[in-house]
Amino acid sequence: MATEAFENIVQDFEFLEDWEDRYRHVIDLGKAMPPLDPALKVPARKVEGCASQVWLHPEIDGKTFSFEGDSDAMIVRGLIAVLRALYNGLPVAEVATLDAGGELARLGLQDHLSSQRSNGLRAMITRIRETAATAM
Repeated sequence: MATEAFENIVQDFEFLEDWEDRYRHVIDLGKAMPPLDPALKVPARKVEGCASQVWLHPEIDGKTFSFEGDSDAMIVRGLIAVLRALYNGLPVAEVATLDAGGELARLGLQDHLSSQRSNGLRAMITRIRETAATAM
């Protein structure tokens, strides 16, 4: 089940009729996200498989998963913000079972991202799932 934050994004997308508006909204979500502390932009947090530079910093508080992230590309920052809305606040055990592809399909992202961006998005999801699995 998706978080309330992700459901809000889904609702926003329902009101945006064309993809350009949705694309701008994703970028705006990235702009609104706080930047990752430069000290956390280290090789261990860098996500391989992304055309842009991407860093994810997971945080497990008890049994709750969350992460911070950043990228040097505005659209990717927006995708990180979407993933944060999808995953942050979930119980760690639910992170691996969440159908991220199905949830993201509700936004229609797969139809409008380049293959490189889609590969990067999958790489971020894989990193998030691996991190949660290791924490369990």
